[in-house]
Amino acid sequence: MTVEQYITQALRDGASDVHLVRGLTPRCRIDGSIREMGDVPLTEEECLEFAKELAGSEIRQAEAVGELDLAETIAGVRCRVNLFRQQAAWSAAIRLLNDHIPALSELGLPKAAAEFPGYSQGLVLITGETGSGKSTTLAAILNQINRTEAKHILTLEDPIEYVYTPVRCVVNQREIGRDTQSFASGLRAALREDPDVILVGEMRDLETIETALTAAETGHLVFGTVHTNSAADSIDRIVDVFPAQRQQQIRLQLSMTLKAVLSQQLLPRVGGGRVLACEVMKTDGAIRNLIREGKTPQIVNSIQTTGNIGNILMDKALQALLSAGTISRETYEGARRDQSQAAGAKAPPSPVDTMRAPGFKRPF
Repeated sequence: MTVEQYITQALRDGASDVHLVRGLTPRCRIDGSIREMGDVPLTEEECLEFAKELAGSEIRQAEAVGELDLAETIAGVRCRVNLFRQQAAWSAAIRLLNDHIPALSELGLPKAAAEFPGYSQGLVLITGETGSGKSTTLAAILNQINRTEAKHILTLEDPIEYVYTPVRCVVNQREIGRDTQSFASGLRAALREDPDVILVGEMRDLETIETALTAAETGHLVFGTVHTNSAADSIDRIVDVFPAQRQQQIRLQLSMTLKAVLSQQLLPRVGGGRVLACEVMKTDGAIRNLIREGKTPQIVNSIQTTGNIGNILMDKALQALLSAGTISRETYEGARRDQSQAAGAKAPPSPVDTMRAPGFKRPF
């Protein structure tokens, strides 16, 4: 079979991803689980042909570095492709994207998310693990702006996933490695390109984060993604990128520029399919003070007590889905456990743990 045939089959089966690996039968991901698409393992030669078919003229670049990101239309479906070499053979991970950019109202997002396209400036973070739907949420937000505002939207993506058709906005989409060298260099240039809205596909290094904060400070509306599971973790992740002597300055900038954080995860729905669970943190005076003072553990309490402005904790969102019968008890408990483990992994040791550590001596 060809790559096109696998994509056609995956689309028919409602799959989100296709995996082509030497020595394994072709696999796809449906509702979060990996399933076989056939019963004949792929050979090394077949995987090489798939790599050449997908990479096209960029196959030499892929061979030189061992991997390649790209986005293209296959069998009429927009796909995000990652080619990579493993054990001297080629593998492909192919993400199937929606044929159209969905409306915000179609995604099951909290009501507060409907306010994001109306912001005039500041920083909005969309966070979550890989495959949690961040790209789709961002595409829906930007397309809402595209349809309702007369602005200049500039995106920096790796690779470009959703392609926008300009309606009322001027839209420029730049791909990392093809149109600009890096997120940081593209973002620096963006400040000279008269944008109103900037999308930064990934905020993961010091220079990119620093420039994004500057852009948000100087009157632009900046959307960015971070691979974290909660609002508080997102703030800590950004601050921790910087050396200790600069962290107070970054907290100050974040407290002034951050408008909202939307953390999301996709969970198996009872009866099939998946459903979105979201934590929302819109900043108010109290939350801005906590960010500025480095008291991020207390942000959870502030989110819990500001439901009147649309804030909601992930735990409450999960409870609502469980109560509605949308997710199973097993899914609910697994999602809560994952949240707790993620929070615990970065929590500092308690004073009791410190006193129990080998070699600790009481100061009295």
